[in-house]
Amino acid sequence: MESNIITQLFLPLALFIIMLGMGMSLVPADFKRVILFPKAIILGTVLKLVFIPALTFALLYLMPMQPELAVGFVLLAACPGGATTNLITNLAKGDVALSITLTAIASVITVFTIPVIVNLGLIEFMGEAREIKLPFFKTIIQILVITVIPVLIGMILNHKVPSLCRKMEKPVKIMSALFLVLIIVAVLVKERANLGSFFAQAGPLALILNITGMFFGYTITYLFTRNKAQSVTIGIEIGVVNGTLGIAIAAGILYSSVMTIPSAIYSIIMFPTVILMVWIGNQQRKKKIN
Repeated sequence: MESNIITQLFLPLALFIIMLGMGMSLVPADFKRVILFPKAIILGTVLKLVFIPALTFALLYLMPMQPELAVGFVLLAACPGGATTNLITNLAKGDVALSITLTAIASVITVFTIPVIVNLGLIEFMGEAREIKLPFFKTIIQILVITVIPVLIGMILNHKVPSLCRKMEKPVKIMSALFLVLIIVAVLVKERANLGSFFAQAGPLALILNITGMFFGYTITYLFTRNKAQSVTIGIEIGVVNGTLGIAIAAGILYSSVMTIPSAIYSIIMFPTVILMVWIGNQQRKKKIN
């Protein structure tokens, strides 16, 4: 019963609030910034939506694991970074406008790409005998309801009552962080009997995926743009995932607690590398000032 409450009520509500908070920090101009730095936008989008899923499939072939865990990683790779990347980019002295734009665009595009990528993962790793399916149109509607619609509501509120949105910004960010922690704890408690085995299987891949994603995000962007702030930003956008969305889809749509594990483990593992990226960004800023 408690598991059903978390899956059917708490998870969607938590994600709705997180995405509402993101929407409250957005304005229509954030989507128009594609014109200002198209190269960085295209790079960030391709790296997130094509490179990371492809890299995840490749790593899963090299590091085989339990099929449901493998699909959990595919789902993780398909999820956008979420509002957390905007805050981390700000701390890292990156390009916050670029981060917001990438997050906004990814939140819309991944509504359609998540069902495609996850179904590829289900076919590849669970085979024809799979009982779990991800219905395309039903999934799109569900993701729209818990991601895009609250973002749109947040943007409307930001337009109509901007002063209220500024006051709510900090409480919503704190609430979002608390929700993420509570969700991860709930997942780990539920799977506590298999936790050691899951960490042994999923932990190394989560770390490799995180470090590789951040490294290639930063390096490829710098090679193309020669802009260190944009490189830090895209490194963060690629390396940080929306663990809440991954867990919500795994538990609420795929009805698999095992598939939630990669998102939960990755959400814990990514923070040391995030701190490193924040340090790199601040060091670059100091050198630029000096």
